[in-house]
Amino acid sequence: MADGELPLTIDVGGSAVSAVYARPANPIATLVVAHGAGAGMEHPFLRGFTAALNDDGVATLRFNFPYREAGRKFPDRPPAAIATWRAAMDAAAARSEGEPLWAAGKSFGGRMASMAVREGMPAAGLVYLGYPLHPPGKPEKLRDEHLYGLTAPMLFLQGTRDTFATRGLLESVVARIGPAATLEWCEGGDHSFAVAGRKRPPEEIGADLAAPVAEFIRQHSTPPAAREAG
Repeated sequence: MADGELPLTIDVGGSAVSAVYARPANPIATLVVAHGAGAGMEHPFLRGFTAALNDDGVATLRFNFPYREAGRKFPDRPPAAIATWRAAMDAAAARSEGEPLWAAGKSFGGRMASMAVREGMPAAGLVYLGYPLHPPGKPEKLRDEHLYGLTAPMLFLQGTRDTFATRGLLESVVARIGPAATLEWCEGGDHSFAVAGRKRPPEEIGADLAAPVAEFIRQHSTPPAAREAG
């Protein structure tokens, strides 16, 4: 963990998962961040991402799903993942001072966040770090049906070489969602946002994504003064 991060334990239906919370002074929002299917919350990509967000005035809470906490490789089924998302958002809400609470996730974590919101989990907005629209090489198996009922602001950050989201298909999905959804392409990026021929540590890659995310949150969040006046 980095300096200023607070380790947490979150109860999910009687089982505990690990989490890490960091809060800068007067944050514009809290972003709860879930990991992808193949890596936990301490992956350097996520550490770099959340540290850069903290520097940019966004509080963060990243957490493990139960399968990762138990050392299993196969991701949790949606009901368990959604229950974990709800518990993580509750933990963030308990530590907030009224700022908006956003949900974000890398790949699987972002998809589970969107499913949780579709099932009623409150969130001021959603951020997808590489949305897994379909399995690689199987564009006919779209994971998009639940997205069309969402009305919260959504930011899709996607690499142009990401095999989990054919460019034309994702653009079509985002257009169908409507004005709530914004798509930003990361030129040359794969599913991990790595660019061929450009060697960079994952911490740096994750940190580079923080600026557009913080800006999107600012554009869609109520300023603290306005909240107090209301």
